[in-house]
Amino acid sequence: MPDLPGAPLRIIERLRGRAGQRQRERRLRRTNGLCERCTEAGRTRVATVVDHINPLALGGSDEDENTRNLCDPCHLDVTAEQFGHAAPIHARGVNASGRPTSPDHPWNKKASP
Repeated sequence: MPDLPGAPLRIIERLRGRAGQRQRERRLRRTNGLCERCTEAGRTRVATVVDHINPLALGGSDEDENTRNLCDPCHLDVTAEQFGHAAPIHARGVNASGRPTSPDHPWNKKASP
């Protein structure tokens, strides 16, 4: 059941210490330590974060099925989206490969014949 607006957030007990480290390592092995979003986009990046698809702070569970492995830039993007924050600075003006998105940028202008 979702939390009602203004209601206190549920406290989710998470594994700590060595048990938490083993859980994180097991979850990262699920994708061979690679970022799932980058893999879907045809890029290869090391996953550094086990992210909760439905955030714990918003009532999500700490089950394996509610997690995905992400690199730092992807984690920043999804967290900003989930919590209504501005896009991270790294995401402004460039695409996922780092190429400028502005049509006025010299890299995106067609060469003169």
